[in-house]
Amino acid sequence: MKQIEVSIMGQSYLLGCPEGGEARLKEAVSHVDREMCAIRDSGKLKARERIAVLSALNLAYELTERPASVTASASPAPDAAEVPSPEHVERLIARIDQVLGQDGHLI
Repeated sequence: MKQIEVSIMGQSYLLGCPEGGEARLKEAVSHVDREMCAIRDSGKLKARERIAVLSALNLAYELTERPASVTASASPAPDAAEVPSPEHVERLIARIDQVLGQDGHLI
């Protein structure tokens, strides 16, 4: 797995990326950056971790609005309709905490 440096809301992050996944990761980073900057620029929130959580919720909500056929074709997971396990959620939270680093922990 290679690592690439990206910038989200003016802060650099070094992210692991599978070979051949650079374009998808950069597209995802761009989407997250746009969402976070829009929330920051609205002036309602200043704390980076709160902006990150609200952005995550907004992006997740967008995914739930997609038709099932679009979501299924975009997701490589065979059981995409299943609710993630508590262990999976804990791993995601740990990854977010790792990325937030010095900004504080999500939970």
